[in-house]
Amino acid sequence: MLPLLLAFVAVDLYDLSGQFTPPARAAVSIDRVESPYSNSTLTFDDGRFAFKKLEPGAYTVSVYVPSRGEARKTIEVGPGTADEHHRVAVTLDLKESDFVFGDVMRRRHSVNVKQLAIPDAAKRAYEDAQRDLAKNDPEAAIAHLNRAVELAPEFVSAWNNLGTIAYKQRDLDRAEACFRRALDADETAFEPLVNLGGVLVNLHKLQEAWKYNVQAVLARPNDPLANSQLGMTYFELGALPLAEKHFRKALEIDPGHFSQPQRFLAEIHLRRKDYKAAAADLEDFLKYHPDWPQATAMRQKIAEWRGQ
Repeated sequence: MLPLLLAFVAVDLYDLSGQFTPPARAAVSIDRVESPYSNSTLTFDDGRFAFKKLEPGAYTVSVYVPSRGEARKTIEVGPGTADEHHRVAVTLDLKESDFVFGDVMRRRHSVNVKQLAIPDAAKRAYEDAQRDLAKNDPEAAIAHLNRAVELAPEFVSAWNNLGTIAYKQRDLDRAEACFRRALDADETAFEPLVNLGGVLVNLHKLQEAWKYNVQAVLARPNDPLANSQLGMTYFELGALPLAEKHFRKALEIDPGHFSQPQRFLAEIHLRRKDYKAAAADLEDFLKYHPDWPQATAMRQKIAEWRGQ
């Protein structure tokens, strides 16, 4: 066994400064794709926001503007997107079609009766969990969330949060159970619906995955994750034209989406022996994910396919 001091590997940290247009006062949250980290902040009228000491990786940035709804985009934080001072600057040009308005506003202003009955102690435990996640302490967050659902078994957001953490920790069975508990409490909740669809794809429960991912796309046709996951489901089922349709829709909404639709499109084109189209897919992927660990090998493949 290595000495304890050698078990820790220093990770470069990055500061993110961003702005969304058109600017407005908003609540901005950030969630790391690969691990259970999230944080949030408020903006003024200029639409500027900042987060410090971020680990490299893909992040989902969510912008909630009261008059418009909520929009989400994927950003990459790392050496390929940062300057020499480890600063990443992004501008999110948000179109009206990027905002989910009706469903978000309905849920913010029309609370499920069961959710109204959630005791204050459970809400405080949930808020404590969010602070834990901002400190990169998922185990403390899990403890607070378990306390929240113990006090309030119908607490949808707490169950969804537990499922998300379990998913990022690759405990897929636990994630599935938590998302199902959230939907049992509120079958109209979108987040556990789309999250359950993703878990079921990973568990290769494809018929169930198809059902939930179709429901998610019907609920939010412009959600990139819902479209990408439905594309994955069709891909695994061998329905490649339908898979391609939904991957392209996901890319139209969020070209850098963390589900990496370009890589699936490249595989579809390879199966059709369309090597130049596959090369174009991977070139587009690297444009948004420059720090991909296999980037060098991917560029070699691109050159090889261009030659064919």
